[in-house]
Amino acid sequence: MLDAIDKRLLTELQRDSNRSLDQLSEEIGLSRNACWRRVTRLEAEGYVLRRVAIADPAKLNLGLPVFIIVRTSRHAADATETLRNAVLGIPEILGAYRTAGEIDYILHARVPDVAAYDRLYKKLIAKLELLDVSASFVMEEIKAVTELPLDFA
Repeated sequence: MLDAIDKRLLTELQRDSNRSLDQLSEEIGLSRNACWRRVTRLEAEGYVLRRVAIADPAKLNLGLPVFIIVRTSRHAADATETLRNAVLGIPEILGAYRTAGEIDYILHARVPDVAAYDRLYKKLIAKLELLDVSASFVMEEIKAVTELPLDFA
């Protein structure tokens, strides 16, 4: 169970995990040792999966986010595993989600432009037997955060 201090720590770590332990403990109002123990416990208990740097997609020439809607004709376990293996091997695909309803999968990708998306599309259809594939190109990112809300913890 997370207490208020744990939630403050997680909030601050989600905002910037690069801060020193001294900075973090001062921000939270804990001693350095107490802060270190709590952060270590949060990591050990799996609340913190990993600490990463968030790169700027525009600086990496990946300015076009794309959501790819996939419908398949096969819904067997081996078909799902084939899709899983295919998307794991395509670095432009940042997220892949199996969904309920009319859409089978939603893929989130980042590419430089529409021509790069076309190459990605050709990779997908070469690896997978798909019923329908459509893409929505993001015109404007209104909200894109990495911080999870802690109100439900």
